[in-house]
Amino acid sequence: MHQRLHFITLATADLSATRTFYRALGWTPLADVEGEIIFFQTGPGLVLGFFDAEKFNEDLESGQDRSQVSGVTLAHNVDSPDEVIKLVAAMETAGGTILKSPRAGQFGGVFHAHVQDPNGVIWEIAHNPGWCIAEDGTVVFG
Repeated sequence: MHQRLHFITLATADLSATRTFYRALGWTPLADVEGEIIFFQTGPGLVLGFFDAEKFNEDLESGQDRSQVSGVTLAHNVDSPDEVIKLVAAMETAGGTILKSPRAGQFGGVFHAHVQDPNGVIWEIAHNPGWCIAEDGTVVFG
């Protein structure tokens, strides 16, 4: 198996609220199937999908509710602490809930915040001067 990840699909109890939230942040859907799923291109070869929770469970065919997200954060890195503050404010305006206001982190010199989207997905919005993302999309530490 190649060390790659192409799709991240999360179940959502309220697909409409999820759609509204991400569109309010300026995200453009790659594909949007009303009442079923919405996909956003998030980088080269990477798509984030939000799948209606009932259909998510149907697709798994396990007979159990596997639609809850727990112990996971998605991270969006920006170029400065000011950008962290601005993006967190925009996420709150779009319907997100601030779980941790922007501040210096305890680990690695990061300045960050945590915001929960209307579906319960926790985003870390961060500025970390200790690493960057190269032009080709690779992460460079140090």
